[in-house]
Amino acid sequence: MAKTTTKKRRYLIAGAIGASILAVAAMAAIFGKNEKSITVTVERVGRRTITQTVSATGKIQPEVLVKISSEVSGEIIYLPVKEGDTVRKGDLLARIQPDLVQAQLEQARYAAEAAKAQINTVRAEYERAKLEFERIKNLYEKQFVSKGEYDQAYAALQSAQARLEASQKDYERSQAVVRQSTVTTGRTTIYAPINGIVVALPVEKGEKVLGTQQFQGTEMMQIADLSVMNAEVDVDENDVVMISVGDTARVRIDAFPNRVFRGYVYQIGNSAKRSAAGTQEEVVNFAIKIRLIDTDPRLRPGMSCDVDIETETRMNVLAVPLQSVTLRKPQEKENDAVQLAGGTEKQESAKKNAAQSNAPPPQVVFLKDGNRAKMVRVETGISDGGYIEIVNGLQEGQTVISGNFRAISKELEDGMLITVDSLGAKKFKKK
Repeated sequence: MAKTTTKKRRYLIAGAIGASILAVAAMAAIFGKNEKSITVTVERVGRRTITQTVSATGKIQPEVLVKISSEVSGEIIYLPVKEGDTVRKGDLLARIQPDLVQAQLEQARYAAEAAKAQINTVRAEYERAKLEFERIKNLYEKQFVSKGEYDQAYAALQSAQARLEASQKDYERSQAVVRQSTVTTGRTTIYAPINGIVVALPVEKGEKVLGTQQFQGTEMMQIADLSVMNAEVDVDENDVVMISVGDTARVRIDAFPNRVFRGYVYQIGNSAKRSAAGTQEEVVNFAIKIRLIDTDPRLRPGMSCDVDIETETRMNVLAVPLQSVTLRKPQEKENDAVQLAGGTEKQESAKKNAAQSNAPPPQVVFLKDGNRAKMVRVETGISDGGYIEIVNGLQEGQTVISGNFRAISKELEDGMLITVDSLGAKKFKKK
């Protein structure tokens, strides 16, 4: 009877263990079915050549652009050039009606002649005063005149000498006015200061222009040397520090959609260009000049362009797709505060956690680890339009999750279940 009871007890224990195993297996199957799987694409970590670029937009401008205005006001009576004409240095560009400046020149000459005649008159007075002084001086030495009469004659001589010197200065000033008027009269004829092309001609023959002698003046035309052209672009303050003089540039001009012009950085602005200053939309840029190596006679000032400046190139470096790298906040340890025993230690821990929360999140990638995502912290270097250099954290040949963007940036967490979209991966590789 005892043996039968013991055997029954063994059967009951074995049945209970089997039921427990079946229950655990059933629960694992149920929860496994409920675990969400994220569909992703993957790519192997490999070596590439990465060229970092800075992109900007701007305008095509000539190296030399001269704005021409008349120094004298008047009517344009001769305009032999038109927009688009090629001119040489010294060619006649325009002639202004010279009647006003010629009248001023005649007035200056008459004033000079009058000043010269005044010199002769004052010189005669000076000679008379000099003779009078010599006569009074001889009489004073013989004591025939008083000291007062001597002093009066001396003062008259000094006054006549001063008037003579003043009249000579007036004559010199009038001569300077004549020279100035003569030069101004010559400025009514305008000649080309450089070799180039007339790229702007906003005036017509018969129009009246305002001179630049006392006012801003009327701009009559622009002449540009189109043999040397530049792309002038504005680069953000965060990117300008990566650019150096001599960096290679690729320039795409809207007017030439199927052509890329080669160029190089030859000037970096030192002064900031601010827009919307004092507001939340304030933007700080710096002017960059790109000298075009490739030229075209059809290039014109003001054409819109896009520029890619190659700032750095690194050969044979580990690289992953740019979208594979994302930011993740470090996971907080739940029991850190419980394990610390003491107010001082708790305060130090709180300060440490606060400092970590203010620091920027680390860069991470997600590796394919079986059918799970494994989060790995990485250090990155330069990047181009599609790939980014991995300085530390990965090895060549590992499989990294490369898409989709939403999954990498928001949904994926360490250890999540993933499903590889082989079709999407093939499409991605072809791109």
